[in-house]
Amino acid sequence: MNPSREHITGLVLAGGRGMRMGGVDKGLQTLHGEPLAAHVLTRLAPQTGALLISANRHPDVYSTLGAPFGARVLADTLPGFPGPLAGLLAGLRAAGTAYMLSAPCDTPGLPAELAERLAQALESNQADIATVTTTDAAGQVSLHPVFALLRTGLADDLAAFLDAGERKVRAWYARHKTVEVAFADERAFYNINSLQELADLQRC
Repeated sequence: MNPSREHITGLVLAGGRGMRMGGVDKGLQTLHGEPLAAHVLTRLAPQTGALLISANRHPDVYSTLGAPFGARVLADTLPGFPGPLAGLLAGLRAAGTAYMLSAPCDTPGLPAELAERLAQALESNQADIATVTTTDAAGQVSLHPVFALLRTGLADDLAAFLDAGERKVRAWYARHKTVEVAFADERAFYNINSLQELADLQRC
């Protein structure tokens, strides 16, 4: 039986440096008048129970942003912006549910059926992690690893992995039974990596 939304905590990953955007806080950049992180919260809220925001800067701003969704703000427990796995660990530790659904803060078009499809794949394959792949027009398959449904019982293993100095998401996933779920619409996972890309999307 697939987990229902109240058994899934949603996590918006907004804790990065935003280096490709010149160091700005990416989740707070606006698209059509709303911060990118707000778009992601709006998409995740109907799919999950509790919501969390992983943010290492501007916690008060994110707290205000998350308030209408009841979202709590978390900071990494590891110093120096060590990457998305640190955000995942904070979320896994804070989640009071058996599952956590993560998504980056710069993907305002994520699918409405993301949780449902990942949960179905996770349970039918008795996996620990379910993540996303897409295929472009040229047939190139892309993995989108930080779109993931994870069992929260993985927290201790992830903590040990990070304590050993490891930082690569795919390397940690490889330690566990991971299933990849193919989504047809690659545009739904389009992430905004530069201010120019954001300006281009504003015109759509």
